[in-house]
Amino acid sequence: MKKLATLLIILSCGVLVACSNGQKINGHTTKTAYKSVKMLKNRLVPENRIEFEVAFWAIRDANKEDSKFLELVDGKKPEEIISLGKEIYQQRRDAGFKEYTQYSSWEEMITKFGRERIDQDNRKSSKKEDTKDKDNDVLYKL
Repeated sequence: MKKLATLLIILSCGVLVACSNGQKINGHTTKTAYKSVKMLKNRLVPENRIEFEVAFWAIRDANKEDSKFLELVDGKKPEEIISLGKEIYQQRRDAGFKEYTQYSSWEEMITKFGRERIDQDNRKSSKKEDTKDKDNDVLYKL
């Protein structure tokens, strides 16, 4: 019975340790990094999702080499990724990157991307409604 209790305690500790990294990016490989970013994004409040995504892809764009990119993002929380993304934005904006100089601030860029996302979602939902209406159309071919 003591062995069973000991085993149960060890397993419980293992589970707790494994769950402690649930809010961090697993940067062992690019595949695991992308999976954990997707999972983290879905856990964030909707207001922070776009900012997190933009920051992550800004980091990726600035670091083309996989090993350097993975080293940067491994073990980072969403707040740290956003902070790093803001730094990269400012560095690239100061360096004169066309994609970044068109925005006066990070917040303006995030707002623009947020509006674009809403427009995309609206277009997708209107297309779904159109196909649904066609399926329910009752015109007979004689």
